[in-house]
Amino acid sequence: MRVYVPLSLPRLAEAYRAGEIGPAPVTAFAVTPALREWYLSDDIEELEYAALNRAALASLRLVAADPEAARRRVVVAVDVPDRSAVADPDRGLDPAALGELTVREAVPLAKAAAVHVDSGDADADVTAAAAALAAADKGDDDAQFVVDGAEDHDLLWFATQEIPGLVGDSDR
Repeated sequence: MRVYVPLSLPRLAEAYRAGEIGPAPVTAFAVTPALREWYLSDDIEELEYAALNRAALASLRLVAADPEAARRRVVVAVDVPDRSAVADPDRGLDPAALGELTVREAVPLAKAAAVHVDSGDADADVTAAAAALAAADKGDDDAQFVVDGAEDHDLLWFATQEIPGLVGDSDR
């Protein structure tokens, strides 16, 4: 199963040094039944893009919580065994949890298919979105508009071999 793990650049650096994303449990996003129902599409590429975007929003939350983190959303696409990823049935239709699941074990970074990261052009919008996130969560429409502005930027695709350059570690 393809899952999308939200990270920040510091957390990606930690995963790179450790060789795995963890410790378990790991929050991820995927094409779940609830996401399929919400998105109303049978196109798997559209559904995976929706799951990626849900992970990007979760990454924005990580960035907002870490004032030292670069203002870039990071999502790692990883293939995990179906049995290791479970969705919480109590949160299945909660709009905040659409596509969310838990991976029960740490995920070897070697299993990553790709890394998706904002370009430098997104810094101002991601910075503004991170600052507006708390107000948006409380129902402020203007703040939600700012948060949605970060979604106007597509995450760039990077091969896993490019992780050292993304995290500034060329020694490994």
